[in-house]
Amino acid sequence: MRTIRLETGRPILDIISYGRAGPGNRISLTPAQIAQIHRTVSRTPEVVVKVTGGGGSTTGRGVTAHFSYIGRRGELEIETDDGQRLTGRGVGRHLVDDWDLDLEEDRKRLDLFATNRRKPPKLVHRLIFSMPAGTPPQKVLAAVRDFAREEFGLKHRYAMVLHTDEPHPHVHVVVKALGEGGERLKIRKATLRHWRQEFARQLRAQGIEANATERAVRGQSRAPKLDSIFRAAQRGESSHMIARAAEVVRELQEGAVDSAGVRDLRRTRMEVLRGWKAVRDCLLVDGRYQLADDVVRFVNQMPPPRSEKEWLAQQLVESLSRSRSRDRSIVR
Repeated sequence: MRTIRLETGRPILDIISYGRAGPGNRISLTPAQIAQIHRTVSRTPEVVVKVTGGGGSTTGRGVTAHFSYIGRRGELEIETDDGQRLTGRGVGRHLVDDWDLDLEEDRKRLDLFATNRRKPPKLVHRLIFSMPAGTPPQKVLAAVRDFAREEFGLKHRYAMVLHTDEPHPHVHVVVKALGEGGERLKIRKATLRHWRQEFARQLRAQGIEANATERAVRGQSRAPKLDSIFRAAQRGESSHMIARAAEVVRELQEGAVDSAGVRDLRRTRMEVLRGWKAVRDCLLVDGRYQLADDVVRFVNQMPPPRSEKEWLAQQLVESLSRSRSRDRSIVR
């Protein structure tokens, strides 16, 4: 079976490569790059595109359960690639049958038996496209609809549903892994980069300011997985927070931090800074003085590069301090 990997080139705003170009090498910025520089230094909202994991992608039963989950057990409307808008508890089972996922599962089960492969391939990929709170939900859905049509139309079956139960509107998309022509969708880092850029482009076509840049380019080094810990704190699970804070602070005091990881962060930051300096110099040569000043301001406001444990220690200690302050105020 033929495998197709969706790969693209470097990001449109490849700051690190600008820094590596060295002094004296003139950078020629395209209009698209200048536009993205402006969006980045103006802190235009960044799009989020995630691939969710879990075992529910490898079996027909799991896919049915996922459709039930994202459809809120039949309450929300699920829109398909052929324009259907489906509701009801049987939607998931209907789509599994329509996409022939049970047949593919049976065939893959025979293949696994024959080849002794331990990990079954995915029947579907589960994606989430989201924007910050305040973004019009229907425009997010329209952007995802246009994105999916361009990326998957006539190649991979897909279905989507809009969620507005959280402050940030987001769309769940389920894509059949095996394409109509027998090609299998493989998602790489470059694929996600391309998808973020295209999602942002579709949002801008809807009149929504949106950007898609690398986290390092924006001076961000905090790992997204830390968010779950702070959501636990908001739910009142302070004992977990205190335990984690004590553990991380103790490791920092003992110098048990992964120094190689910290060095990599510092090295990446230096390359990013050199890249932004090269971009600023190019903007000055082109007479774009205001944008060059904006670049300098943006770089000066970058947070310091910190390892995951350093970020965690700072955030947890601050949370613990606020909690103790509240306790003291209650005692008084």
